[in-house]
Amino acid sequence: MWPWGHFGVAYIVYSLYSRGRFGRSPRPEPALAAIFGSQFADLIDKPLGWLGVFPHGRFLAHSLLATGIVILVVYAGAIVLDRLETATAFVLAHLSHLVADIPPRAYLGYPNDTEFLFWPFLSHPTFTYHERLFEPPAIVEFVVTPFTHPGIFFLLEIPLFAAGLALWYLDGCPGLDYVRSRR
Repeated sequence: MWPWGHFGVAYIVYSLYSRGRFGRSPRPEPALAAIFGSQFADLIDKPLGWLGVFPHGRFLAHSLLATGIVILVVYAGAIVLDRLETATAFVLAHLSHLVADIPPRAYLGYPNDTEFLFWPFLSHPTFTYHERLFEPPAIVEFVVTPFTHPGIFFLLEIPLFAAGLALWYLDGCPGLDYVRSRR
């Protein structure tokens, strides 16, 4: 998924969480943490992949092991700084990034290209393109199959981004004044 798609998914997830948990739209600091968390894994892995440090752009920061460590560090810092809401925003956004990076074919039982989640326990590639681990229900097959086409999946990111941006606007653009006041 591209950065704008990750933003859309993460902001929608956090805004819905904030409304459900606190009964309000996101506050500025957590909203910014959600936006940063939506990009965090790629900000680490993509440049290191381009530089040849990692074999590809989904490696360390995309793994569940590293994610567990990041969550522990973020919440430890949040407890010390009394910023639990901000930490939760970051964590939800980071987790949404990982889920959004799972190829649609994985939901059809094909685990190829999901190995990044299990680094260092699985190397990339472990599974072949045609290796299937399970047979999903027919309804899952019907709903997910169109999104396995890269062009359709890419086009899906446009409404996700637009929905995230619209929701951010309807929420009052949380974080915008916060950033402006810090200059």
